Amino acid sequence: MTSSELLDQALVEEATKKSGLVWVGGPGVPARALWHVWHEGAACLVGDGLGEQPLPGLTDGGAAEVTVRSKDKGGRLVAWTAKVVELAPGSEAWTAAVGELKGKRLNAPDGEAMTERWARECRVLRLEPTGAMGELPQGSLAEPPLPSPATTRQAAPAALPRLLLKKRKQR
Repeated sequence: MTSSELLDQALVEEATKKSGLVWVGGPGVPARALWHVWHEGAACLVGDGLGEQPLPGLTDGGAAEVTVRSKDKGGRLVAWTAKVVELAPGSEAWTAAVGELKGKRLNAPDGEAMTERWARECRVLRLEPTGAMGELPQGSLAEPPLPSPATTRQAAPAALPRLLLKKRKQR
């Protein structure tokens, strides 16, 4: 490995480790923000189960484009190409990855039983860097939100601001 390749590898690893969120897109699928952990040289993800993040376009043996953002400023730091590897539930690699993911999963509906649910219903993926650094996208890349089963709040009732203001005045 040349010194340039080693520096690229170190940049990918360090940036991805420190960022709690990466943008991942598969062939023909727009990039999506996904939480992950860096474990044994790859970004590990869990998803596609009830209550977990969707992983569309990420297939075992396929390729993915990963863009890493800065944790403090949110700007793009580095883009890299990954090979997608799906881990078999119960395997040694799956158990090690899930051990790391479990500690980072926030607000799990089933607490400690989530690893059993992940084994039954979810996919655990490793995004292994191929060594190819991608070009950082130019421009804002702002797009309308992707379709999702999640819903947003309805508009606030017209009288709500008056009701809130009234409570403040009563104090």
